[in-house]
Amino acid sequence: MTLTLRPAVAADLMAVGDLQNRSRAVAYRDIVPADALAAETGEMMGRYWTERWAYERDTHLMTVAERDGRLVGFSYLGPHDPAEPDSAGPDVGELYAIHLDPAEQGRGSGRTLMVDALAKLRARGWRRAVLWVLVDNAHARDFYARGGWVPDGAEREGGIGPVLTPQIRYARDLP
Repeated sequence: MTLTLRPAVAADLMAVGDLQNRSRAVAYRDIVPADALAAETGEMMGRYWTERWAYERDTHLMTVAERDGRLVGFSYLGPHDPAEPDSAGPDVGELYAIHLDPAEQGRGSGRTLMVDALAKLRARGWRRAVLWVLVDNAHARDFYARGGWVPDGAEREGGIGPVLTPQIRYARDLP
């Protein structure tokens, strides 16, 4: 029943895609239409991570969480794009994702992944971190607020399948 974290390897990426697909299906079910969530399969998301990993693995870090040898979550972090509209500025890292297997919710795994991600963002020399969350995802917004993140006023729309969803950016210092 022990949770362990480790750096992801290429062999994890298809399982990461499947886990993210399952995580989104539950977390976004009351926010995003079902047909939009069904537009991307776990296999499609695994291929997405495999492609992304190929060109970002030198600058980004994926950490997987395992409970008794089974993948139950992951985080993904890297540099924030300073060319992004409403950029948070230089010396900023970004927490791109934390996803959990739906059965893992409420067991402290998300918190463990967030604490680990914050330490890794600091260790990479960033003084501030940002992340994006769906405006209507109250559960995630509460989770990040408990971790010291606050909205910084930036907003955007991001795609989930064919649907654009309003998102808000959260930020926090990395002392």
